[in-house]
Amino acid sequence: MSNSDMKAILSILTLVIIATLVALAGSQGKSVSVDIAGGIPLLLLCMGISFLIQWLVFIPSYLNKTEKYFDLTGGLTFLSLTVLILILTETLTIISCLLAILVAIWAIRLSSFLFLRIREDGHDKRFTEVIPHKTRFLFYWTFQGFWAFITPVVAFTALTSQNINDTIEITTVIGLIIWLVGFSIEVVADRQKRVFRKSLENKNRFINSGLWAWSRHPNYFGEIILWIGISLIALPTLSNWQYITLLSIPYVIIMLVKVSGVAKLEESSDQKWGTDEAYQKYKTSTPVLIPRRPR
Repeated sequence: MSNSDMKAILSILTLVIIATLVALAGSQGKSVSVDIAGGIPLLLLCMGISFLIQWLVFIPSYLNKTEKYFDLTGGLTFLSLTVLILILTETLTIISCLLAILVAIWAIRLSSFLFLRIREDGHDKRFTEVIPHKTRFLFYWTFQGFWAFITPVVAFTALTSQNINDTIEITTVIGLIIWLVGFSIEVVADRQKRVFRKSLENKNRFINSGLWAWSRHPNYFGEIILWIGISLIALPTLSNWQYITLLSIPYVIIMLVKVSGVAKLEESSDQKWGTDEAYQKYKTSTPVLIPRRPR
């Protein structure tokens, strides 16, 4: 076994362990359990299913050497876990229904958008060098299972908590407003970039119009904002160890800014347009993430 294979396997085990610990922390207190093996916490069951879905879809994907269904599977995992929680939770409240609806809307929109983008583009360049290597490709799927559980874990903790009630608090209203703002920014930004890329006139050009004149990555800013909104809505239901699930917010920020999002796109853009004077001007005058009115 090569060093890269061993590293991938150890990384997979680490992700599963971390997700398990977070699931156990979120299950503390009065939480819904499922009558399996003596009563397994529903949140822990969702964690296991999140990984299982990815591993099952990984098998045909590896055999057919395709990444076509990667993003779609991730989005459907969000949706499946949300529906499962609603089915297995006996008491539904306004707050729990609101959280479920917000997570479902985001998951459906993002997964369909990414799936259609890959179908139009024909491939996802992230996987060009990964697909031939079984353990590395498996790591990507495992990481998606981790992402699909950890990102909404604070909402799932609230949904499985028996402390949740019908009281609409100030955090509910503020959280919903923040979610609406973040979701709108993400949808509009993605739409503007897709339309820009479809135009033959813009081939090999970078987008610097619309929301992209305010921020170099407004879609990621919108996504961060909407998850902060969801966390605020869920906040009153948390207690004791469950507050650990709020770490999903810094996780989302680190992932989008330092790991899979902004960092890679900035590197790719520098390679394409690093010597372009217009791009350098755009890069200097436009914030990386937090929008600012164009100068």
